[in-house]
Amino acid sequence: MSQPDSSVPVSAPAAPESPQEAIAAALRRERARSGLSLTEVAKRAGIAKSTLSQLESGAGNPSIETLWALCIALDIQFSRLLDPPSPAVQVIRAGEAPALASGQSEYRIALLAASPPAVRRDIYRLTAEPGHPRESDPHSRGVVEHVVLAVGRARVGPADAPVELAPGDYICYPGDMPHVFEALEPGTWGMLISEYS
Repeated sequence: MSQPDSSVPVSAPAAPESPQEAIAAALRRERARSGLSLTEVAKRAGIAKSTLSQLESGAGNPSIETLWALCIALDIQFSRLLDPPSPAVQVIRAGEAPALASGQSEYRIALLAASPPAVRRDIYRLTAEPGHPRESDPHSRGVVEHVVLAVGRARVGPADAPVELAPGDYICYPGDMPHVFEALEPGTWGMLISEYS
């Protein structure tokens, strides 16, 4: 099996936006799409107009509750505020995904991947042992696979450039290309999500 090529880009662009910048850009985009004024969106969300203005400028640190209220006011999915464009193969190491905190409890969420419109997802728990890698032929056109490793270590992704994952790491890659899952430690398991458009 070939070793991953360290020169192949597998993560987001070098200068990713901060969560506040991504949220600000998404709020401006979605408010423009809706045709609603700053005042109307703030009123529908039950927040001050000045708060919304600050959020749209990238200032402030919004709680999950404030963002949910804005999503309801704008009639959008929560993930639309957080999901920047991503490359064909995306790796997010455990603890590196931008997280949002609740204003009501010790609770945090980190969006790893949003579901595009008109997409189905199947969710699997996978287990694997060292020995022979699982080499998969390409699936149907447009299939994308997402893996979050829970326990162990594994080499996962495109057959020509798999990435070594540790517990908590996430990878997204085209499932319509040859791909591989190779356990590197006994008792390796994780979650696999196959996305079909």
